Amino acid sequence: MPKKNVLVVDDEKDIVELVRFNLAREGFKVITSYNGEDAIRLVKGKSPDLIILDLMLPGMDGLEVCRILKRNSSTFSIPIIMLTAKGEETDIVTGLELGADDYVTKPFSIKEIIARVKTVLRRIARPEARNRIIAGELMIDPEKYQVTWKDTTLDLTSTEFRLLLFLAQREGRVLTRGQLLDGVLGEDAFVTERTIDVHIRRLREKLREASSYIVTRRGIGYTFCSPGLKEGK
Repeated sequence: MPKKNVLVVDDEKDIVELVRFNLAREGFKVITSYNGEDAIRLVKGKSPDLIILDLMLPGMDGLEVCRILKRNSSTFSIPIIMLTAKGEETDIVTGLELGADDYVTKPFSIKEIIARVKTVLRRIARPEARNRIIAGELMIDPEKYQVTWKDTTLDLTSTEFRLLLFLAQREGRVLTRGQLLDGVLGEDAFVTERTIDVHIRRLREKLREASSYIVTRRGIGYTFCSPGLKEGK
């Protein structure tokens, strides 16, 4: 199996070297960057499998880097783990809304970083059902990892896609935030149940009129309800 390529972006060279050394010991290929502009250039040239991105970068900050990458059709599916020294909920929520997959608050242990990298990579490699799901004019294609609405392809992050697919495959069932965390992000995910709410809100924005298919069951969780849902080949 080829080694996974991880880009580490942080302006603190000691942190970069610490993460680089330990990820390399775990069998990863590691690329490093110390600022946002260089990170974007490396992503486009190297196509890493995952990015560890500090939010507090000089010049272009990490949130702007995340925003640019998630708006680009060639880079939006690359998972991003945010690093934040603040630990402020607003930064975390903003990053998740932009499409980041996970976050780590400084100071952190190197074991935590490695565990999260492995968790996110394992999550995106998880095999999905191959049958397409058609709900009205919404089509979910697990094989192509693609969602279309009225024949227009929607730009979903990998987490948003898996969340939508997980809900649609269980149409009519009310799923708690805990069930969605386990089913979509994995039982060993380190995020909180609030993370699901952020991803749901962002997903609804992208689904346009189909946003009404995701129904909130107050105090419980979410369910997927749509007209004439069926599975195709």
